[in-house]
Parts: sequence; structure tokens; C-alpha cells
Amino acid sequence: MNAISVIFKIEELRKKLLYTLGLLVIYRFGSFITIPGVDSIAVANAKPRGQSILDVVDIFSGGALFKLSIFSLGIMPYISSSIIMSLLTVIFPYFAALQKEGEYGRRKINQYTRFGTVLLCAIQSLFILLWAVEQTSRDGAPLVSPEISRPFFYFIGVITITTGTLVLMWMGEQITERGIGNGVSLIIFAGIIARLPTNIVKMINDPSVKIFDIFVLIILFILLISFTVILSQGVRKIPLQYGKRIVGRRMVQAQSQSLQFKLNAASVMPIIFASSLLLFPQTVFGMMGSQAQSWIGWQILQSWLNPFAPTFLQQLPYYIIYSGLIIFFSYFYTAIYINPVELSEQLRKIGGYIPGIRPGQQTKEHLEYILNRIILPGGIMLAALAIAPYLIINFLDLKANQNIQGLAYTFGGTSLLIMVGVALDTLKQIEAQLKMRNYPGFMTIKKTKLKGRL
Repeated sequence: MNAISVIFKIEELRKKLLYTLGLLVIYRFGSFITIPGVDSIAVANAKPRGQSILDVVDIFSGGALFKLSIFSLGIMPYISSSIIMSLLTVIFPYFAALQKEGEYGRRKINQYTRFGTVLLCAIQSLFILLWAVEQTSRDGAPLVSPEISRPFFYFIGVITITTGTLVLMWMGEQITERGIGNGVSLIIFAGIIARLPTNIVKMINDPSVKIFDIFVLIILFILLISFTVILSQGVRKIPLQYGKRIVGRRMVQAQSQSLQFKLNAASVMPIIFASSLLLFPQTVFGMMGSQAQSWIGWQILQSWLNPFAPTFLQQLPYYIIYSGLIIFFSYFYTAIYINPVELSEQLRKIGGYIPGIRPGQQTKEHLEYILNRIILPGGIMLAALAIAPYLIINFLDLKANQNIQGLAYTFGGTSLLIMVGVALDTLKQIEAQLKMRNYPGFMTIKKTKLKGRL
């Protein structure tokens, strides 16, 4: 409490914090404003849904997707466009050259990213609207008013959802510039956290939930959070030395430093890619109707991709495929962003070297060796975190309880990594602001007097 009171005593930090909270509150209010032509009462009474790729989008939009709100897609199209642009900088020399052109190149890449966001929003929102037209509530009422013209509904819906995402993109940039923390990450964080109170209340009010199950879930969630902190903060430090340089008339040995590789350098992206890849065929075949579902190949695929099969042996293929994809994408994504050839070349140019390793080819091979040894355990830990919700649900035999399933998904895999990562990053930024003003920090505020020379 003392640390929080210190934050609000500093005028500049207080303004930044209130500005950030204000925009996040606006975002949450906007999540309940439905698209024109949608019956909000029918949406609130919609039929239960099976697992599909839309559930992944709904998690990051804070439940706005299945409310058919103006923020249905959340900020995810902007993130997807940013990921695509990052891949293009590796594949195409033009974008790679832009990335090296300083401020001008950064602005051009941001411009292309925004254009890509608009295009992705238009495509994704159209599919969502086509899906919404076919849905009904529990009493058979359509979610979209039958009185509105379908072409007009699609036109106004695409514009509304696309504009909503662009507004969120602007809000994220404003939070980053004028507030505290990374704006885009905080918007996703707020959307995930917003689902938590509802899931907890539903679980407590559910008469079928046992006290023992709640107690076990609390312990498991605490362990998962601790595990996620270790995964997010774990680094491998490689000592570096720099050659001597002349300062004035003396030869001075440069200070030794270290090169840090994170245990989970790819962050949450492998889980997102693997989940989307596994859910995509299920969604496609589900939309094709009973004729496709009667195909023997689909039945075999469905048995392999079912984490809630009756026995553990039937669930095992899903765990193996899912874990394998996460480990593969961990290697793939890390290889895109960490290039040992470039790192060794940069070290050689600035006169840095790893003790006992020759600059150039040997440094590159040494960095590759270390990266390969880091990525594998990091990928295994990431896969364990991703399948943890399924293991918890199956272990406690909670397959039929949708409320506990929702809570388990909130504290598992992608959601937990984002929540812990954003929380730690925001606390570090607040602590840095406090230390700039001679305070010990957000986590270590003590009642000490500041000592001066006089």
C-alpha cells in the first residue's frame, strides 16, 4: 500500500496511470456495444458453442466476439499484421532494407502494418458476420434481425468491426506514448482479466462444483503462475569481453558485459500458432456439415484431436501433436528473431568477443549451440504450460462443467503467459519511473531518508 501511495504522490506518474486506466475502461465499455442489426437479447441467450478457432479469438477480445460487439476482433488483427510484417522482413530484401533505415523505415513498416490490419479486419469480420447470421438463441430467435437487408448488414458490420479494431490500435499507441506499459499488451491483458470475475462467480454459484475441486484448482493455479514467472524471466547469460581502447592518453580495458538469451524467446507465439493449426481443420469440417463429418478420414482426425476423450490413451495423440507443434514453432520463431550470424558479426565490429571463443565462425557456432540447448527445454516447458488446462480438467473429471473449463483456460497456456508477462513488464516500468525520482522502487519501498552532500 505504501508503494501505491507513492505512485499517486508523483504527479506525472499519477497522470500516466489514470490515463492508461481511463482508456482501458473505455475499451471495456465498448466491448458491450453490439454491431448495428444484432439483437443483443438473443446474443445474451445464445446457444452453447463447441470448441472452435473462434474461442481463441474470443479469449483475446475479452469475450467481445461472442457478444458481436464493435470490438469483436479486439487488437488481434493488428498483432497478426505485425507478425506478418516481421516474417516479410526476413523473407524479402526490400522490407529488410526498410528495417535498417532508421526512423523513416520504421514509419514505412508501421504504415504497411496498418494497411495489413485493415485488410485482415475486413476479411475476418466478414467471416464472423456470415457465422453470426446462421446462429440462433436457445429459444430459436436469430441473432441478426431478419428485417435488415443482408448485404447492408455485411457492409455496415465490416465497417463497424474494422473501425473498432483501428480505434483499439490507436488507443494502444496512445497508452504506449502517454501512459504506462505497452498499450497493445495491456488491452489484451484487460480483455483476459475481464473474464476472470465472471468465471469465478459462476463456479462458486454452481452447485455441482465440490469444495475439494476448488481447493485443488487454487493450488494448481498458484503453481502454474510460479511456473510461468520462471519461464518468462529465465535467461542464459553469455559473458562478453571487449578489447582495450584509448581514453585520453591511457589505454583502458572496456568493462565486461553479457549477452542474454531468454529461455522462452518466442514468448506466446508458438502456442497461438499451434492452437490455430489444430483448431483450423475442426472449424472447416464443422462448417461443411454432416456430409464431411461422415468421412472416415475426418473421424480419425477428430479422434486424434480430442483432448477430452474418455481415456488417457485416446487423449495422448492430441498431447503429442500439440506439444510437438509448440516445440517446432519455438525453434522456428526464435530462428526468425535471433540470427547468430548477425550477432557474431556485430560483436566483431564493436570489438567484443566471448572468452575462449574466436570471433567470426567459432562465435556463430557457439551461439547456435547455446540457442539449441535453450530452445528445447523452453519449448518443453511452454508445451507443458499449454496442455496444463486439459490435464487439470481431465484429472479432476470436470469435462461437463463449462464454468470450471472457462476458468482453467483463463489460467492456462496463452492467457497465463500474457497476464504474467504484461504484469511483470508494467511493474518494471513503474519501478523504473520511481527509481528515476530517487525512490528505491515499486517492490522495495522503504522508509529511508535521502542523503545528500550537505
